[in-house]
Amino acid sequence: MQKQNRRDIRPSPIAGSWYPGNAEELRRVLVGYLDNAKPPIVSEKIRGLILPHAGLIYSGLTAAYALKAIAGQRYDRVIIISPSHQAYRGHILTSAHEAYSTPLGEVPVDHASLRLLQDRLESSGLELNYIRNDREHSIEIELPFLQYLLTDGFQLIPLMLMDQGNATVKTFSEILVGLISGYPQGETTLLIASSDLSHFYEQDQANTLDQRTIKTLKKFDPNVSYLLKSLNQVEACGFGAIATVLLTAKALGASQVTVADYRTSGDVSKDYASVVGYVSAIISEDKHE
Repeated sequence: MQKQNRRDIRPSPIAGSWYPGNAEELRRVLVGYLDNAKPPIVSEKIRGLILPHAGLIYSGLTAAYALKAIAGQRYDRVIIISPSHQAYRGHILTSAHEAYSTPLGEVPVDHASLRLLQDRLESSGLELNYIRNDREHSIEIELPFLQYLLTDGFQLIPLMLMDQGNATVKTFSEILVGLISGYPQGETTLLIASSDLSHFYEQDQANTLDQRTIKTLKKFDPNVSYLLKSLNQVEACGFGAIATVLLTAKALGASQVTVADYRTSGDVSKDYASVVGYVSAIISEDKHE
């Protein structure tokens, strides 16, 4: 009797806790956030998104404000760049699995692109480390929305930064620009930076820090952001992820960052003593171009 080949699927460590583990309930929750989201008007040429990555109960509505803008669009692949909340060897991490699993189905990992990326990173002195059975939530939490909205399906390139320094980010961005520019004409790629903002300040202090961060996003200049970060004037756990996506999207033709929504965990929990900040934004080509 011939053995069946079993696919190597990454099991979800957060379905049923960070978001509903039942497909029907998950769709209901996603629709509820999308129905209540009012995204800004931007060009249809969306290059990237900045999204929060807390449990959906806290950051789902904020994410929906930006994600609703891609409803009805088609992307061949989605590159999600996040921090790593666990320690591993290497500058950048990715998944060794064939696909991610959520209650809405499987999302295939684009390993052909990852092999090209690995070669180019290694040539620049950066290590891409493939990991298995990771517990990183900041990639996975974005997937159910994408599965629901991108009905034609997509391939995923998951990338988690161990090194979020300015030098690594600049090199990484240049390599991503080359990778994306080399895809066949007509194929489309969406960039996503997964990041929360300030962590565990009182609401007023969090708002002050976060609004300063949001102001730097609108400037579309990560160099300014890194300067303010060095002075402890801005805060985001995925600082390098945001900078990478901004630099890459700008090099590929994006010209504006439009903030879609901002709020904190206190707006949901009503506990304003220690909050986490969330922002969503849309990176696009100017609608007048």
